[in-house]
Amino acid sequence: MDAGEFDQLAEFLPLVRRRVYEAVSAVVSDDHNYERGVQTARAITHRVLAESGPEGVAEMVVELSSKLAEAVERIAAEQGIAAVDLVDVLLVD
Repeated sequence: MDAGEFDQLAEFLPLVRRRVYEAVSAVVSDDHNYERGVQTARAITHRVLAESGPEGVAEMVVELSSKLAEAVERIAAEQGIAAVDLVDVLLVD
């Protein structure tokens, strides 16, 4: 990654974080209409795709994964279990 690409990424990350926040907030904010929250999260993802292309969506996924991993590690530590075991419980059918 050259300096120009790094600068572009540095400018782009606050927008990605904002979109991640918006998407997660949409899903958790309305307990009475989960489907509407999911639709809003999809609309946000489509907006990122339209504005920033596949690279923007990829960055959004990386940011979501990073934030989820932080939360899982914190919860696992509180529960005295391995984070990988909690991931298995949460994400594997």
